[in-house]
Amino acid sequence: MTATFTPTADVVAQAVEAGFFPPRHTVEITDVRELAASVVRLTFRDPYIAEHARPAQFVNLFSHDPMHLMPRPFGVSEVSGDQVSVIFAVVGEGTAEFSHLHAGDTIDVLGPLGRPFRTKEDAHYVLVAGGLGVPPLIYTAQCLAGREGVRTTAVFGYRNDHFADGFVSRYADRTESIDESEGNVITLLDRLEGDLLADGAEGAGKPVILSCGPLPMMKAVAAWAAKRDLPCQLSMEQRMGCGYGTCVLCTVDTVDGRLKVCADGPVFTREQLGWGE
Repeated sequence: MTATFTPTADVVAQAVEAGFFPPRHTVEITDVRELAASVVRLTFRDPYIAEHARPAQFVNLFSHDPMHLMPRPFGVSEVSGDQVSVIFAVVGEGTAEFSHLHAGDTIDVLGPLGRPFRTKEDAHYVLVAGGLGVPPLIYTAQCLAGREGVRTTAVFGYRNDHFADGFVSRYADRTESIDESEGNVITLLDRLEGDLLADGAEGAGKPVILSCGPLPMMKAVAAWAAKRDLPCQLSMEQRMGCGYGTCVLCTVDTVDGRLKVCADGPVFTREQLGWGE
């Protein structure tokens, strides 16, 4: 059996100081809590990820079970000081293991990984997410909060419990959410259309749609944006192996051929994906 190399904090610090991306390393968990049925928020301490993570980037978390070789990718949902949070659904053995960890336990991480949302321009960013696509949009709102020339509106869809509204409302200028009993995110976008387009007409800049969630939802969001000629960036959710482009497991069809979600994405424009044209 091949032993796993787990670098110490000093080794990670030396790698960063030398200008290298830090390897897989062990961090301390500071909090684990259930937000809703089978929805868990896990927080760990990692100064490098906390400083360098960008909206829609993800981290790999590794199981303590040597039989589970592949890590689980999770979008960064919030950063506070040197602490990084992720939110996930408990859907299998790996996520069940993570949900049973406690403050003071350790876990191996790698990240941040992937290409982030492009948010340099001043705009009204409309953060559209559904289900477990919500967490990366919380962090997007956090990164955009208080920036001059920028407004944010969160448009979230849930199956039932509105587990993330309290988090995103700390940062977004406006939060609107809906669950399956009422409709979906397109229902909300239709309701908000007048306000969103009026913002652009008043010189505040066209809305820019940033979205993450189930594939049918994102295709519908892309079509909604295309019909109104609005820019739309989509963070793809895909099964991954390595998380950095070696295993070629997470490919997605684009107008430029098959690309890797982990390395070429996870963020793509609707034009790249050929959606809503």
